[in-house]
Amino acid sequence: MQTVHDAGALRAVVRGWRAAGQTVGFVPTMGNLHAGHFSLVRLARARADRVVASVFVNPTQFGPSEDFSRYPRTLVQDQAGLAEHDCDLLFAPDVATMYPYGAEHTVRLSVPQITETLEGAHRPGHFDGVATIVCKLFNLVQPDLAVFGQKDFQQLKVIERMVRDLALPVKVIAAPTQRAADGLALSSRNQYLSEAERALAPRIHQVLVQMRDMLGKGHAPKVLEQAAAGQLERAGFVPDYVAIRRVDDLAEPEAGERAGLVGLVAARLGSTRLIDNLLFDGTAPT
Repeated sequence: MQTVHDAGALRAVVRGWRAAGQTVGFVPTMGNLHAGHFSLVRLARARADRVVASVFVNPTQFGPSEDFSRYPRTLVQDQAGLAEHDCDLLFAPDVATMYPYGAEHTVRLSVPQITETLEGAHRPGHFDGVATIVCKLFNLVQPDLAVFGQKDFQQLKVIERMVRDLALPVKVIAAPTQRAADGLALSSRNQYLSEAERALAPRIHQVLVQMRDMLGKGHAPKVLEQAAAGQLERAGFVPDYVAIRRVDDLAEPEAGERAGLVGLVAARLGSTRLIDNLLFDGTAPT
């Protein structure tokens, strides 16, 4: 696997692949990679001739209370993991490469409506930073397809909408959430959980499964949201939101609407903020 740090070297490699008639898959990351990230690489490998991954800790998606400087940088380990999982090229730019005029003075993208709820309401400006950096990376890599995990469900929907609205020639592929045996969604943040918190953390997934099953039995979404939030609070979590929304636009469902919904949770456990989601098909559990 090659590693490049500047746009010229990246484009030269991709240009060679294009000249040979090869397709390019892309997996953008912020590094500190784990099995969930590597599942995205495997999916890209299955769909494209060549795979590019990026590692870039993006300053514009961190809020004032979120410590950009403390985000773990593990490039050497990330390189080894990507090479082991058959990635062809790692793009690891610095901030000056991605923001030549500085992060404070960059052109910013804003995806309206879908970014104003859930994560967007609790992390103002976060999705502007996500949309901006992903668009920049798409322009640099020019992939045929890009793979994003469903664990960051709202992020996935924001990127899908940006790609469609800007007519970007990239196919966005959603990869299923990877979970530990006890149901906890894999995340770089899990490493910050204490032993007791790690034992408790799968409760989020359990609550989502309960919500899905009760929704299938005809219970109202608002009632389920309130009950689930209460369960999490009693277990020791501090929920930011527990929500049932439409898959397509993350709007609140109409009365009686059951199909095409997703349950989403963000909650703090100790000092760690965890997010998860589960697709609901609206059918009664068997």
